[in-house]
Amino acid sequence: MQKILLYYKFTPIVDPVTVKLWQKTLCDGLNLRGRILVSKHGLNGTVGGEMADLKKYIKSTKEFAGFKDIVFKWSDGGREDFPRMSVKSRDEIVAFKAGEELRVDENGVVGGGKHLKPAEVNKLVAERGNEVAFFDGRNAHEAAIGKFKGAIVPNTHTSRDFIDEIESGKYDDLKDKPIVTYCTGGIRCEILSALMTSRGFKEVYQIDGGIVKYGEAYGDDGLWEGSLRVFDNRMTIDFSDHTKTIGVCSHCQGPTNNYENCALSNCNDLVLICLNCKQNPDLLFHTDDCRRRAKLGATV
Repeated sequence: MQKILLYYKFTPIVDPVTVKLWQKTLCDGLNLRGRILVSKHGLNGTVGGEMADLKKYIKSTKEFAGFKDIVFKWSDGGREDFPRMSVKSRDEIVAFKAGEELRVDENGVVGGGKHLKPAEVNKLVAERGNEVAFFDGRNAHEAAIGKFKGAIVPNTHTSRDFIDEIESGKYDDLKDKPIVTYCTGGIRCEILSALMTSRGFKEVYQIDGGIVKYGEAYGDDGLWEGSLRVFDNRMTIDFSDHTKTIGVCSHCQGPTNNYENCALSNCNDLVLICLNCKQNPDLLFHTDDCRRRAKLGATV
């Protein structure tokens, strides 16, 4: 039986390159596939394979002193959801352009938001109602198919856009309100909540385990609605058999949660398109410019 592991750990790493080589050797030996990033701030990974091999991976990874208390999240899927095993060292394990600002110690990110379990999120909303603002810590296209009800969705294409976005002044009215940041598994909000706190947002929270843990706890019967965008061959996952479709086809405006890669191979963007429109190859382009470039002979 196969599964996928999602995990991260903020902890100081003196020699990221050595940790990278160790992780690559470990994963290759266990026939795992996925993506792992290592930096001086810690480790961020998603790997798939046989459950027995994943358990061996967990045991071996926890032998590294800084990783002994990593929380591993299990998800449906497996090795074939990834094309290869990629392990890289980077300046940041999430590219916020905050590598010099971010501070990490043995307890994790310094100055980040308070962690809330899913039940605590619901309790906060029950007690303080509309005063609570959910703040999406993902890229805008992810929020197009699923988000917390009434959430603020910043205008971001990548995580590198967040600093400019929160410094723009457009969210200054939230600085005295309770803000619940959220993202897929929690890692982006570790950084985002710290960046917001250092910029004057006074009451910042983050969902412990992210949308994944909240969805496991409440499915589609809580404060979340829609599908969750994931970064492997599955593209999206639903938390129940009655998931609400909130995405809108970019062509016919019909409901959909289906993403497809742009038909122009050197375009890295996705097309939100319903299954009916998908049948027309001329619609599988992110923009009209991508379609034009394909017809002029660009790589498709």
